[in-house]
Amino acid sequence: MSSIVCHPLIDTQNGIATDARIKKQRPPPLVVSRPRDLIQESCERLVLSDQQLRRIMTLMEKSMEQGLSASKKNVAVKMLPTYVDAVPNGTEKGDFLALDLGGTNFRVLHIKLEGKETKMTGKIFRVPESIMRGTGEALFDHIADCMAKFMEENNLKDAPKLPLGFTFSFPCEQDGLTKGKLVTWTKGFKASGVEGADVVTMLRDACHRRKDIDIDVVALLNDTVGTLMACAFQENTCQIGVIVGTGTNACYMERLDRIPKLAGYVDEHGVTPEEMIINTEWGAFGDDGTMDFLRTKWDDAVDRESINPGQHLYEKMISGMYMGECARVVLEDLAKQGLLFGGHSDAISIPHCFPTKFVSEIDSDLLEDDDRTFQKTYQILEDIGVEMITANDCANVAYVCSLISTRAAHLTAAGIAMLLNRINKKHVTVGVDGSVYRFHPTYPTLLDAKIAELIVGDIEYKLMLSEDGSGRGAALVAAVATRLKEEKLAALSSSSSSSN
Repeated sequence: MSSIVCHPLIDTQNGIATDARIKKQRPPPLVVSRPRDLIQESCERLVLSDQQLRRIMTLMEKSMEQGLSASKKNVAVKMLPTYVDAVPNGTEKGDFLALDLGGTNFRVLHIKLEGKETKMTGKIFRVPESIMRGTGEALFDHIADCMAKFMEENNLKDAPKLPLGFTFSFPCEQDGLTKGKLVTWTKGFKASGVEGADVVTMLRDACHRRKDIDIDVVALLNDTVGTLMACAFQENTCQIGVIVGTGTNACYMERLDRIPKLAGYVDEHGVTPEEMIINTEWGAFGDDGTMDFLRTKWDDAVDRESINPGQHLYEKMISGMYMGECARVVLEDLAKQGLLFGGHSDAISIPHCFPTKFVSEIDSDLLEDDDRTFQKTYQILEDIGVEMITANDCANVAYVCSLISTRAAHLTAAGIAMLLNRINKKHVTVGVDGSVYRFHPTYPTLLDAKIAELIVGDIEYKLMLSEDGSGRGAALVAAVATRLKEEKLAALSSSSSSSN
């Protein structure tokens, strides 16, 4: 099965992960009390059975097939073609540039490939708020200016034109590997004249206006595709890329004959590839009501107060932007029922006072605190203004946090297991990145163990932490695109010569 060794089991009585190999992981010792019984009863909908998770898998695959369909338009799971149709095979070599724009900072990188070795230099630049909210032309002029500075500092201005991979981590509708229109800005960007425009064309035009840098944009991608490619560079069996951080998304390699909306597709060289990476945009799974059977009143509360009510419902049950708030609304409800904090709910009722890092720190308390003193938990509750905190309060808060993080891991596992079953290859590596996966103390173990329980047949898989998917991954997509272009042109030339 997976290469990660810890495999939590499910305690059917309490519905949370336990494992003797992880020292007294969870739950905290139950103090025999009526409030604890009532808390367990109140929270039972946060505990997901394998039957519920398998139902999620079935519904998610159905949603994905609707997204792949040529006839379905307003679908929840978009299933966007990326036009990336191969992973690195180890023969890629040469110099490549990568541009990574996904927030208020962006990076420019120079990567030299030689077999399995990479040498990388890079620099981080800021996008001032005035430029984020100015014109699109000013934004791309700023990017081109920073690229010119980087190339001059690294003696690349006079080098031959370098292939560039452009990671653009905003919703984008691609019509080809180097053609992508911004659907809508997110993350605080409001630059005018970009929505509906081809961002690759805007980047090229900005570089041409300068007349002092010459680049060749050979690939446009998002960070999830980069995650897959960065892992595939190390493990050629990588077929799935997953991000679980502030948000969540997944991509995977799909057979072209299972993508009806690409029927008849041929690339710019007249070749029809056998497969292509699909960007699922799975965070929006359930936006059409398919997850309503699983969602709770607390999920509804988090959604109502979010910036995009009714959208990205799967993401709101999983990702780092929402996990802490999910825990907070549960704790607020329990306090108002008189089951926590002596019935005092004022402090815990302040929206966003309980970020996801608190969930991670409290789960760490369970791992590291042999004596169950809950010092971190006590300190966190005290810092946010909760008064008269008891040992039972700390144990119950830890219990709720463990349920929230376990549910998140299990819902993610259902999505990954479904993709593994769909791909149905003997050996598959899953590239994973994101702050929740990297920094939550038990999330990787919970995720891995549940995937193992949900896959069917004799599939062997492993989870692999991706290293710099948005940077290194972009350069690798550029490298693969360059290799494939050379191979296809050589094949066409050979075919032309033999026909003459």
